[in-house]
Amino acid sequence: MREFLEDADKHRDDGYGRAQHLNKVELPKRFYKDVGVGTVAGGFAVTLDGKTPRTPAQKPVVVPYQPVAAAMAEEWAAQQQFIDPKTMPMVRLINSAVEAGDERLEALREEIVKYSGNDLLLYRADTPRELVAEQERVWDAVLVKLARHFEIGFQPTIGILHQPQPAPTLERLRASLADAELIEAVALNSLTGITGSGLLSIALREGLLTAEEVWTAAHVDEDYNIRLWGEVEEATERRAKRRMEFDAAVRVLEMVRG
Repeated sequence: MREFLEDADKHRDDGYGRAQHLNKVELPKRFYKDVGVGTVAGGFAVTLDGKTPRTPAQKPVVVPYQPVAAAMAEEWAAQQQFIDPKTMPMVRLINSAVEAGDERLEALREEIVKYSGNDLLLYRADTPRELVAEQERVWDAVLVKLARHFEIGFQPTIGILHQPQPAPTLERLRASLADAELIEAVALNSLTGITGSGLLSIALREGLLTAEEVWTAAHVDEDYNIRLWGEVEEATERRAKRRMEFDAAVRVLEMVRG
């Protein structure tokens, strides 16, 4: 995972103890009674007993989209005696955006393009035959949709050696992200990190794939191994956590793009 995504992941717990090990540190007690959503300068904010939550850098968490603020309020309201950040993926995602700031927006967009040039969908297995066939069936369909939509081409390869993608392809993908604002760019980066694919994130944004199709495409290899060897409890738990983060990012995209 590239530098920004690593940094964003560290900041997903902002507001509740930066990068703390939640299984080792006692969770903070719920300190508020009433949760609401208010109109403030610059947009909308959650209110906890009338006060706006802030990031560790003391930035007020204000968003330009009322549905996003309402979704964060749902997570705050759902907390019981203790505040568990692991159950607040929307809050953590938006905190990452607030901490990043508009000065990181261009870098966020570019990160997705970089992933797309070295994408999961472009590096194929040569064996076993069943996995090769499944990668071709699922991933080729995505590449065809993207190629037709943007009038571009891709150069998939077998193995792990880097295969540069055509410069016009990357430029067209870069141009498609030029109107992505901060919160959307952070959500797309989250999806890219979770799936290992900038192309899947772009395809979802363009309406070429559903969220379920993106999730399935991102787990072709993992699902093959599950069919072959069965599920492992620890891996299943990690996947459930990723799905929670994935769903939160998808929800943000839906709210931002209307």
